[in-house]
Amino acid sequence: MNLRNYYYFFRSALTPRICNDIVAYGKQQQTSLALTGGLGKDGVPADKLTKKELKDLKKKRDSDIVWLDDRWIYKEIHPFIHEANKAAGWNFEWDWSEACQFTKYGVGQYYGWHCDSWEVPYQRKQNDDGTWPMDHGKIRKLSVTISLSDPSEYVGGNLEFDFRNQIDWEKDKKAKIKSCDEIRPRGSIIVFPSFVWHRVAPVTSGTRYSLVIWNLGYPFR
Repeated sequence: MNLRNYYYFFRSALTPRICNDIVAYGKQQQTSLALTGGLGKDGVPADKLTKKELKDLKKKRDSDIVWLDDRWIYKEIHPFIHEANKAAGWNFEWDWSEACQFTKYGVGQYYGWHCDSWEVPYQRKQNDDGTWPMDHGKIRKLSVTISLSDPSEYVGGNLEFDFRNQIDWEKDKKAKIKSCDEIRPRGSIIVFPSFVWHRVAPVTSGTRYSLVIWNLGYPFR
């Protein structure tokens, strides 16, 4: 899919107070090791993985997470997602957000190259009352990453994009990995299509806190 904009940003959109509230709330919850596709579900205790699974996981991802689904968090962030979707020219149809992923990256932690979208829509079991879960039959369309830490609190850990999957690499030799420096100011929000490849570089000093939200809709036609 060719796009005019592969991400859209709002610098320092959330106030320091909101960032502090989210970080404080996230720290109060029980953290778990973040997993990736093929290794069960996020939130599975690390001691439930085999040594090989843990080794394979650390090759791609190393971070600690907490799941948050409090309405006040969505209320703060949803307006920016809607604005970005329109201003960037995507106009994707979406109507549901998954639980927010509060993530802590300590020294040496990172998340390797990946995209957030899946090959097939979510398939859920029908509820007892005959209705379907809100994410049934839907895919991730818009991803959101929010910086909750002041840039002075950590080194490294930057969000990076790889547009070579969207850009004709042979025709555009100048296309490179894009470091998303716009996310560095605390409270900054980055919105991008979930099929865009990205990573979080290793943190070399300090601690980086972030919040990620995936927003769902029915498959593209």
